[in-house]
Amino acid sequence: MLQQFLLILRTSLKREKCYPVSRNHPLKESILGISEQVLQQLHWRYATKKFDPTRTIPDDLWQTLEESLVLTPSSFGLQPWKFFVIRDPEICKQLVEHSWGQTQVTEASHLVVFAIKQQVDAAYVDRYVARMSEVQGTPVEALQGFANVVKGFLTQMPDQAAIDAWAAKQVYIALGQFMTCAALLEIDACPMEGINPPKYDEVLGLGEQGYRTIVVCTAGYRAADDKSAARPKVRFPLPEMVQQIG
Repeated sequence: MLQQFLLILRTSLKREKCYPVSRNHPLKESILGISEQVLQQLHWRYATKKFDPTRTIPDDLWQTLEESLVLTPSSFGLQPWKFFVIRDPEICKQLVEHSWGQTQVTEASHLVVFAIKQQVDAAYVDRYVARMSEVQGTPVEALQGFANVVKGFLTQMPDQAAIDAWAAKQVYIALGQFMTCAALLEIDACPMEGINPPKYDEVLGLGEQGYRTIVVCTAGYRAADDKSAARPKVRFPLPEMVQQIG
């Protein structure tokens, strides 16, 4: 399992005090092995169409996925989002009709709603800067230059819709990180834009909390009879999609 492989590598790196790995270092083979494993898992994953409702993601693995969401990078580090995890079967049933009838919502172990914060303003920037000061041990006064840059960026936005569009882009970074980490843990996932966001907000009461649904993702384990699992991935050749410049 890739998790076990990564644990062995982390242990080795800790023993080596994380010094750079030389070309002939025995860890070089381990790193190359991880590279192959990563590609293997990315080929393994797919947008799961049918989940096994009898299987649940273990708590320790789910905790890892939640941490991966929190660790997602964002513009200025602002994290203009919140991730709502839905486990209640009755709530999931209500959401099916607002998900174009897609049954993954009820079959999957977990449903994650990726939402943007509706008020990313100067007060929110100040709160983030205070958190930076707390975590990094830097005086708030020393961070005022950074705070002013971020506030200037936000005030230059033409309207709230523009700020929401910027925040939505950040949410998709989190979605990508979540799905990749799930694949590495051999957990299936299915991103879903085929939903009615305002209805999700209504059912979950997100508007009252100051958030708005952008996209959702189900996570769990594929059903044995999900025919989509066996279909080859359709991708354009790498040279058509990746170009080296310079």
